[in-house]
Amino acid sequence: MPRRFIRRDNWEFGGKPEPTKVESAEPKSRKRRLASTLVFTTIFFAGASLAAVAGDQLRPLVVNDAQELAAPDATTTAEETTTAEATDASAPDASTAEEPAAAAAPAPADATAAPADSADATTADEAVAPLRTSTLAPAASTGAAAQADPGAPKPAGKAARGWKKTQLRTILLPKLKPAPTPELEGPADASTIWINSQLPDPTPPALRLSPKFAANLQAAAKGAGLDWSTMLGILRARGATGHSPTGLATLRKLASRLATYGPAKGDWARIVSYSGDTSFADRAAALARYDRAVGLTALTKGLEAAKKSIATRLLSDPSVSIYESGRNDMVLNRVDVRVLTVIAYLRESFGQVSVSSLITGHRLYARPGVISAHIAGHAVDISGLGSTSIQGHQEPGGMTERAVRDILLLPVEVMPRQVISLLGMGGPSFPMADHYNHIHIGF
Repeated sequence: MPRRFIRRDNWEFGGKPEPTKVESAEPKSRKRRLASTLVFTTIFFAGASLAAVAGDQLRPLVVNDAQELAAPDATTTAEETTTAEATDASAPDASTAEEPAAAAAPAPADATAAPADSADATTADEAVAPLRTSTLAPAASTGAAAQADPGAPKPAGKAARGWKKTQLRTILLPKLKPAPTPELEGPADASTIWINSQLPDPTPPALRLSPKFAANLQAAAKGAGLDWSTMLGILRARGATGHSPTGLATLRKLASRLATYGPAKGDWARIVSYSGDTSFADRAAALARYDRAVGLTALTKGLEAAKKSIATRLLSDPSVSIYESGRNDMVLNRVDVRVLTVIAYLRESFGQVSVSSLITGHRLYARPGVISAHIAGHAVDISGLGSTSIQGHQEPGGMTERAVRDILLLPVEVMPRQVISLLGMGGPSFPMADHYNHIHIGF
C-alpha cells in the first residue's frame, strides 16, 4: 500500500492557511497611497492659504489695538520711561517685546482721547499694564513690523477704528470723574488773566492836558459862569483829545453858546439843550462827571500824582461808606488809583456810594491757581449807591443798570476789565448769579 504524505500546515490540522498570492495587490496599494497623499497635501495647502488670508484681514485691527494701547506711554515723561525700562529688564520676554512697539506706535490723532493730565495718564497706564503685558505685547510687535513694512495692507476704515477705540477705552481705561466747579471771579472760559503787579499810570504824558489849555479852559468857563468839566466833557465827546483839544477862541465860543441856554438843572439838561442828542448828552455828561471827580490837577499831572488827594477826599467824605479794614487799605496806599477813581466817579454820579470789599477781607483766589485782583488792590465791590442797596435792585431799568451804564461810559484809560452783576450789558460787563448783592469792578 503506497505511503500517503499529509501536510502539517493544512488548516484542517491546525496549521495556518497559506496566503493566496495575488500578483496585482502591490500596484493597487501604491496607487491608493499616492491618491491619499495628494488629497491631504491639497487640504493642507488650502488651510494654509485660508489662514494667511485671515491673518491679512486681522492685521490692521491688531495694529490699531497696539497703537491705542501704546498711546498713553507716549505721554509719560523721560524719567518715567527710564524707570519703566529698568523694571522691564527683569520681566518676561513678552514685556521686552512690547517696548519697541510702544516707542514706535504714534499717538492717536484725537486729542480729546488723551488723558487730561499726567496723574490721569499714570492711572490709565496702571490699569492697562497687566493686560497689555500678558496678552497684547506680541500684537504690538506685529503692529510695529506692519508699519515698517511698506507693502503691508492699509488699516481698516474710520468706522472700524472708531469702534475699536471706543471698545478698548471703555473696557480698559478707568472712568474720569468731572472736576468740581471752581469758585470764580469771572466765567470759566474768560480770557482775562489777572497779573497782580503794580499797574502803570493810566494817564501817561501823551494823555494829559497841557497846563496852558487847562488855564484857558478855566478862564473861559469862569467868564461864562459855567463849570469847566461840562465844557471839557463836550469837547471830549466830540472827539477832541490830546494835550490841547482846542484853542482859546473855540473855548470862548463854546462857553458863550452854552451860556445862551440859560440856567439848566444839571449837566445832562444843558448838554441836551446844546446838542439835541440824548445819546451824545449821556456820553458828554459821563465824561464831565469823571473830569470833576478826579480834578483838573489829575488831568494835567496824571492820576498817580493826584492819588493821595483823591484818597484823602474819599476818606473824609461822609457820603462814601467804606468798611474799616478797607479804609486802612487806602491809608496804607495799597489800593490802585483806578479803583479810587471809580469810587469817586460813582460818588459824583449817585451822591452816595457804599464799598463792601477792597483788599482786606476778600478771599485769596479768584479761581483755582489765580490770585484775586482784590488782593493786589485792583478791584472793588460796590454794595450800595444813592443810599440804596444793590441787593434787590438789579431789575432791568433800575439803579444797578444805570450804574453799569455809567461805568461803561468811562474814558478808555480807566475802563474796567470786568463789571460783574446780575446784568450783562456788553463790553466788559457780564452777569453772574453770586453777584446778586454787589457790583464787582476789576482792572
